[in-house]
Amino acid sequence: MPHPSLLIASGNTCLHSSSSPSWVIDSGASDHMTGNSSLLSHTSSPCSPSFVTVANGTKTPVQGKGTVTTSDLTLSDVLYLPEFPFNLLSVHKLTLALNCSVAFYPSHCEFQDLKTKRMIGGGFVKDGLYYFQPSSTSIPSALHSTNSPYQWHCRLGHPSSVNLKHLVPTLPTFSNFNCETCELSKHHRATFKLRTDDPCLHPFELVHSDIWGPARTTGLCDARYFVTFIDDHSRLTWVYVLKDRSQLFSVFQSFYAEISNQFNAKLLAFRTDNAREYLDSAFQQFLESRGIIHQTSCVRTPQQNGIAERKNGPILAIARALMLQMNVPKLFWADAVLTAAYLLNRMPSRILKGKSPFEMFFPGKNPFSVPPRVFGCVSFVHNHSPNRDKLDPRAHKCIFLGYSRTQKGYRCYSPSLRKHFVSADVTFFEDIPYYSPQGRQLQESMLSAPVIPTHVPIAPPTSPISIVPPVPPISQVYVRRRNQDVPLVPPLPPVEFSLPLPPSASPSADSPPPQSTSDLDLPIAIRKGKRTCTEHPISNCVSFDHLSPSFKAFSLSLSSLVVPKSYREALSHPGWRKAMEEEMHALELNHTWDLIPKPAGTSIVGCRWVFTVKQNPDGTVDRLKARLVAKGFTQTYGLDYTETFSPVAKLNSIRIIISLAANLDWPLHQLDVKNAFLHGDLTETVYMTQPPGFESKGECVCHLKKSIYGLKQSPRAWFDKFSKAVVSHGMTRSQADHSVFFKKTRTGIVILVVYVDDIVITGSDKEGIQILINHLSSSFLTKDLGKLRYFLGIEVARSKAGISLSQRKYTLDILQDTGYLGSKPVATPMEPNLKLMPDEGDFVDDPDTYRRLVGKLIYLTITRPDISYAVSIVSQFMTNPRVPHMNAVIRILKYLKNAPGRGLFYRSSGHLRIEGYTDADWAGSPSDRKSTTGYCTFIGGNLVTWRSKKQSVVARSSAEAEYRAMAHTTCELTWLRTVLQEFGLLTQGPTPLYCDNQAAIHIASNPVFHERTKHIEVDCHFVRSKVESKDIITPFVPSGSQLADIFTKALPKNAIDSICSKLGVIDIYSPA
Repeated sequence: MPHPSLLIASGNTCLHSSSSPSWVIDSGASDHMTGNSSLLSHTSSPCSPSFVTVANGTKTPVQGKGTVTTSDLTLSDVLYLPEFPFNLLSVHKLTLALNCSVAFYPSHCEFQDLKTKRMIGGGFVKDGLYYFQPSSTSIPSALHSTNSPYQWHCRLGHPSSVNLKHLVPTLPTFSNFNCETCELSKHHRATFKLRTDDPCLHPFELVHSDIWGPARTTGLCDARYFVTFIDDHSRLTWVYVLKDRSQLFSVFQSFYAEISNQFNAKLLAFRTDNAREYLDSAFQQFLESRGIIHQTSCVRTPQQNGIAERKNGPILAIARALMLQMNVPKLFWADAVLTAAYLLNRMPSRILKGKSPFEMFFPGKNPFSVPPRVFGCVSFVHNHSPNRDKLDPRAHKCIFLGYSRTQKGYRCYSPSLRKHFVSADVTFFEDIPYYSPQGRQLQESMLSAPVIPTHVPIAPPTSPISIVPPVPPISQVYVRRRNQDVPLVPPLPPVEFSLPLPPSASPSADSPPPQSTSDLDLPIAIRKGKRTCTEHPISNCVSFDHLSPSFKAFSLSLSSLVVPKSYREALSHPGWRKAMEEEMHALELNHTWDLIPKPAGTSIVGCRWVFTVKQNPDGTVDRLKARLVAKGFTQTYGLDYTETFSPVAKLNSIRIIISLAANLDWPLHQLDVKNAFLHGDLTETVYMTQPPGFESKGECVCHLKKSIYGLKQSPRAWFDKFSKAVVSHGMTRSQADHSVFFKKTRTGIVILVVYVDDIVITGSDKEGIQILINHLSSSFLTKDLGKLRYFLGIEVARSKAGISLSQRKYTLDILQDTGYLGSKPVATPMEPNLKLMPDEGDFVDDPDTYRRLVGKLIYLTITRPDISYAVSIVSQFMTNPRVPHMNAVIRILKYLKNAPGRGLFYRSSGHLRIEGYTDADWAGSPSDRKSTTGYCTFIGGNLVTWRSKKQSVVARSSAEAEYRAMAHTTCELTWLRTVLQEFGLLTQGPTPLYCDNQAAIHIASNPVFHERTKHIEVDCHFVRSKVESKDIITPFVPSGSQLADIFTKALPKNAIDSICSKLGVIDIYSPA
């Protein structure tokens, strides 16, 4: 196998790395010998010795002496022995010439320079003989360079001299240099005892893992931990950064899917310590279901997980070196760790006999897709912006943060733009750090400091003014864009605080110019054109980068639609005017009314226009919809209406069906009935005013013959007609929810949910679903909207990973309407330990605004369980809201600003078990000392129902409060069991109801009543009957693992994030 040349000279002997001819290393030979005269050059007659004694004792005459020069080695004074069968390499002559030592091992031998301690060659064993083989390394073409050894030392993350020579063999000979960065980052005390057993023979027979953290400094993407997965065979290391330790299971699932798909390998054993995240029940079930043996270390024996424990040392050492050499702030520690792992996987390893982990998996492949660069240096990324004009800079000045795993480019970050770039069009100033030492200190001091307005130069409070120079304010320039559409998401505002550039670096090309100290120095036109913008733009909290192209287009189209607020505004727009005319035409065709003179002494119902936008499944606008709605609130009971009740689907039922669809991979179809209420028959006499904008001459009114939207009896009339049509098809009405219909077929089940005129159909019988859709189309004028995307203000996104439910647009609309779209976000919906009283503080000026806002927040809890407790508290003061109550509502809005796209995520868990968690906050209300009930229930591992509600009576003990909460949760679990039992999907066995109060659990199983439980005897009988019938069991759960805790009290940020991750509350719109 040919290798790149490696020249090592000493005296008159030279070794070259190549292949051929073979030379046997002989410690018993006094001279180099050969029997092949063609190898000799510069031959001469030997003076001495004249003969050689071979192993059998015979003497062979020496016919000459010469020099052997091949591509492999150059030897002088080689003896020529005719018909000698071997080429012998004398150990004595070689060690003298090269000033080296030789060590023999069972499978190989090594030559080591006595002065530099470098490996200069070696040998391999074949047929009991040691054959010479010069030292060689596969050198990637990207590393052929004539740069200085120290620069390569910095580029490659400060490797040792031996590894540096292996990686870049074209470097000139150099001695070990003193590197202060290496001493600061790699200095250590002592090493662990080396492992005694051999590595595994095949990849992924054993994988080691360990979690490091938390970091004292939160990373750029909120990273606080990182986890390593190390293959025992190749020592290839995967590193993932985590926001929270609870993400470990999902990260491991991604790692397992990658090795299964990319390497077609099976993981046999998984070795970790005893961290509770590794011992989580879901994690253990995942490992057991795939036959993976989980090996854990003994208590206080971290050496048993030494491979993973020791791997953290080199990773952090290289990360520290990368950051210290270029003054990189600790904010970027996660990027340094990922870069360190990337470089470490490409370093030669002694355990792998000089090979790198990357080479073990990908032999012959170039380990560097792009040439390495110095981490943290100044880089310039080409500006590809389509809005760039001829005077704009052609590049963005960035800091280099590593390499992309999925793209052939460099990862760079622009602090001024607050944006990451992955690009191949990058140039580097490798000798210039992006941050000066003062800049790094300033950046780290700002991590916990508020954003400082830039119109006043000010130093951070944690840094002395004498050390940190004042930061020049940044001017904000706004340019009107040409051909600009309605903004989908507010653009990122100009940077309002910039870190000082290193003094050695020139100003960035895209850095804004300094602002004058006084506005009076500017022309009037410029001063009038100045605008202020928010310090907390919504674009910091919402991103569409993680979405598929189709759903991204759908989400953006929702954000860009503007509906008119009055019929006069609609009539001025051609599209909306046409929609109103189409609605009037449909009403005339349906013979909805007769136009008659106004009868004397009759009640006239008013009407108004309601506008909405209908969309296609791909997010494009289907049509503009205008609907005429009667003002039913002016009707009088007994005069123009009687019965009004009409069942609508419970939102809990909708979440149950979506959870079933996620677990069983059912399709979700959505139908829309056009003018649904016009299908209902009207029996009462109702008169309505003429539609605004379409009045006829004279004092005429509309005598209604058909039902119309807005009338109190319209929903009931429509639902009666719809339910008859569905039942005639063979569907059965659910007894648990009368707006849910189902039909069991030979091939599965079909389920229909109706909410007024919005219909969702799912099930396992795809043919039966299509037959039902055709039946509804024949009975009513329907439109098949395709896959479920937008339902009752809920955005539904589906992928292979699961189904996401969010109310992003609804949340942004609330923030826009209230003026808090640019507010500073907060981390919690309510301050911990905040006690609101009904009679403290001044009354708010407009109670109706408070009531409307709380009503919107109540509807938002459909997909936001994290605000349920806070909303339940502020909803207790609807009658007489005061200023502290409004402040609590405003805090909820600021919390929503932090993550407007947060919602529920339903994934397949491989089962349909029902589980419940119940908790109570005893005497938590300061005004009446009533307790708060909180519970949540799961189907198939997905959150489907939850509640946070103040109890109706005062509990005399915490056990009583907990037991009342258990009774409420038992009712909910019983209802869920009924729903699944009707569908034929109820799993065998009792349903667990987890409670963290031992007294309440004992009451549930204690058959004896006494004076302490007499007043809750009804609840006791109800819960106990369910326990005795084996429908419910009441296992104990520690308070730290109680998921219902978030529904009973205000929690700090860490607790909220931890519980939300376990509840399946995520944000698919979170910025990267």
